[in-house]
Amino acid sequence: MTSRVRGPYKKEVLGALCVVVVALTLVGDAVAADSRAAVDSFLQRVGNVTIRSLVVDQTLTLYDPSGRQAKSTGEQRIYLKLPGRQRLEQLVDGQREVRLSVDGRAWVRRADGRTYEVPPSDHRRDHTHLLVPLRRSSADLLAEWTTLGVRGDVSYDTNVAGRRITVIGATPGERAVPQVWLDSERGVVRFVARERLPKGDGLLDLTFSEHRPLAGGFAYPYRQEAFLDGKLVLLVAVRSASINTNPDDALFDPDALKRGR
Repeated sequence: MTSRVRGPYKKEVLGALCVVVVALTLVGDAVAADSRAAVDSFLQRVGNVTIRSLVVDQTLTLYDPSGRQAKSTGEQRIYLKLPGRQRLEQLVDGQREVRLSVDGRAWVRRADGRTYEVPPSDHRRDHTHLLVPLRRSSADLLAEWTTLGVRGDVSYDTNVAGRRITVIGATPGERAVPQVWLDSERGVVRFVARERLPKGDGLLDLTFSEHRPLAGGFAYPYRQEAFLDGKLVLLVAVRSASINTNPDDALFDPDALKRGR
């Protein structure tokens, strides 16, 4: 694996995009929608699914800032254990890194063995919560999205590749504002937000597609892409995903991480 992407840019993107997404072509007319009703519809579909843990293996390709050439590739494994624990192991350009999140606190172990705690301001960059249905109400989800800048009281319906989608946080034609695109069967299929990057604020656009069923009404996207200011920066291809395998609690121990485990 080789890369000519500048270090700060690559680290920023990889740190921000543990989970990512496809720009889909819009067809059809927009109509008024009730954002809470749309969220309720999805939550009712997955309400009978109990997810205690999730393990995902995936391949990532990182593109240069122009979004034209692949500059770096790697492998990731994500362990998610509810409530509130996540571990990301990744090998990119021969460099291994582990990111651990436990009850709102996060740590990183670099390839050189240096381990440090991540400032709280960076925690919001993990978007795994968009993909995994937890036992929350529609009010809880809308409130969470509001903290990310999404206007929960603004929404409309449209069609994407023949599927009815509710866009929450934007009006028809608005593209550069925080918004959630919600499919009542698949969940969040697109997420747009402002992100702070080394060269200033940018528009982060995540899309999720190629969903495969895991349990009950819960499906997981096997193709994920991320765009910054309209340029492709990251492609994730999921190889496998499994739920309720009960990962060892030691995987989520910050002290063990500091010891290199």
